[in-house]
Amino acid sequence: MSRIGRKKIEIPQGVSIEINGNNVVVEGPKGTLYCKFESEIGVKKEENTVKVEMLSTTKRSVALWGLTRALIANMVKGVTDGFEKKLELVGVGYRAKSVSPDEIVLTVGFSHPVTFKAEKGIKLDVIDSTHITVSGADKQLVGLMAANIRKIRKPEPYKGKGIRYEGEYVRRKAGKAGKVGTGA
Repeated sequence: MSRIGRKKIEIPQGVSIEINGNNVVVEGPKGTLYCKFESEIGVKKEENTVKVEMLSTTKRSVALWGLTRALIANMVKGVTDGFEKKLELVGVGYRAKSVSPDEIVLTVGFSHPVTFKAEKGIKLDVIDSTHITVSGADKQLVGLMAANIRKIRKPEPYKGKGIRYEGEYVRRKAGKAGKVGTGA
């Protein structure tokens, strides 16, 4: 049985949750999030908490129970606090420039600058020319946008150049060994 699925989700002040069958809508100061869940899982609202329960005891419903509870908890956290991912650009001449709150231009070693436009609900901040912050209410969408930015130029293992998550460790490889002896 799921330990996560058993926990109740506290509803903070200023957040409203509507449950219509398998649809859950969470509204808060940072926006509105919507999600549809499987029919094997039941979601009930009690006073200031939300409870997720299994309607059947199949192996699939046990797996979905904890997942559903975690997704709803992330929706509640997203509309109150929001989520963010930080990226850093490592390399000589690698830089980012903000065009608008949802668009940036990256210079990352290609023959041309790369323009990246975020989806609705995501905000891109360029802190300085080598640090980018991706923020928004939807945890999944924030992670997807950060991964898409990183995919433009992944960190390479020889010099470590590229776009990486802040604090990410890039395992380095040794380069060419060169000649050992004098030959002849």
